[in-house]
Amino acid sequence: MSAPLDKNQLAARIARDIPSGSYVNLGIGQPTLVADHLDVESGVVLHTENGMLGMGPAARGDEVDPDLTNAGKIAVTETAGCSYFHQADSFAMMRGGHLDVCVLGAFQVSAGGDLANWHTGAPDAIPAVGGAMDLAIGAKDVLVMMTLFAKDGTSKLVPSCTYPLTGVGCVSRVYTDHAVFDLRADGVHVVDTFGCTVDELRERLDVPLLT
Repeated sequence: MSAPLDKNQLAARIARDIPSGSYVNLGIGQPTLVADHLDVESGVVLHTENGMLGMGPAARGDEVDPDLTNAGKIAVTETAGCSYFHQADSFAMMRGGHLDVCVLGAFQVSAGGDLANWHTGAPDAIPAVGGAMDLAIGAKDVLVMMTLFAKDGTSKLVPSCTYPLTGVGCVSRVYTDHAVFDLRADGVHVVDTFGCTVDELRERLDVPLLT
């Protein structure tokens, strides 16, 4: 790629990496876009914490049903065989280890896989826990989708999180507009870059990068 990815390109990149037949939860915000790029034939089954299994892509036009939304209140479609259940049952699925993958947004991710995505710690910020803590410990594979740099230019992939934690050592891979990173026991590995080089990333990040 000759330029950083936009959010839809990044969502398509994540969708491509989700294993066939996986049960997947997409977090509120940009991760919901992944649903629009999944191939129905892949057999990926989408779960939403407000009580639906078998969620389809975002609804458009005449498809919109105000009673059929994901956890982010975005109108969605159904896939064949989808089911509905109480939100308590949905959280039991999340906490019980029944989800193969979740894709979450983040304010920060540490090199050790710690996740901070519910509060910036600012006095005027509105905390938004939602189901992120349940997903972070309950899903077998936790992926993060975020911009690599904050509005002030600082990296959101950090040596250690300075914001309140959602989960400890839970993130396995980070997808950003500039690069994809694997978080492994021996350090942070660069999987792909978009519109930049690994050396350029090294100049801007305080985290040692491996290839």
